[in-house]
Amino acid sequence: MGEVLSKKQMKSFDEQSFVDADYEVRSLDTMCMNESQIKQRWYHHLQYAAVGILFGIAFTKSEVISWFRIQEMFRLQSFHMYGVIGTAIAVGMLSIWLIKKFKVKTIYGEDIIFHARKFNRGQIVGGLLFGFGWAMTGACPGPLFAQIGAGFLVVIVVLSSAIAGTWVYGYFRDRLPH
Repeated sequence: MGEVLSKKQMKSFDEQSFVDADYEVRSLDTMCMNESQIKQRWYHHLQYAAVGILFGIAFTKSEVISWFRIQEMFRLQSFHMYGVIGTAIAVGMLSIWLIKKFKVKTIYGEDIIFHARKFNRGQIVGGLLFGFGWAMTGACPGPLFAQIGAGFLVVIVVLSSAIAGTWVYGYFRDRLPH
């Protein structure tokens, strides 16, 4: 016959079911699902803010956040941005190859697992929309905060639009062709 669970066991079972379901849903939207199971204190996350600030400084110094550089790229007038993007792709490819080849673990000793993704036409449509938005505004999501930090306050409108667009996509996601 079936086993009767206590309230404590039932709560634990419900929490685990939620975690499993949450993992399933999030794994549909990502290429690499590596969420640490280690619980850190709030101040542990300040290291990410420090890295973000350094990243913003690098973006600013390399002129990646420059509206003029971005317009030069889309008008095919300069190689600068293509060189930066190409270098980032090469470094990313090499990093993933090394992680897979040497089975690199996180700094906390956890495995890094890559999940296969299926291609769909929505990626083409999304890429085109992203490119059009980037060309019109001169900003992509990465450097938005660096642009605002550098004093280009009009980019707050672009950031607000990006957040609104993400919300709209999330709202209509189930009804869109994927």
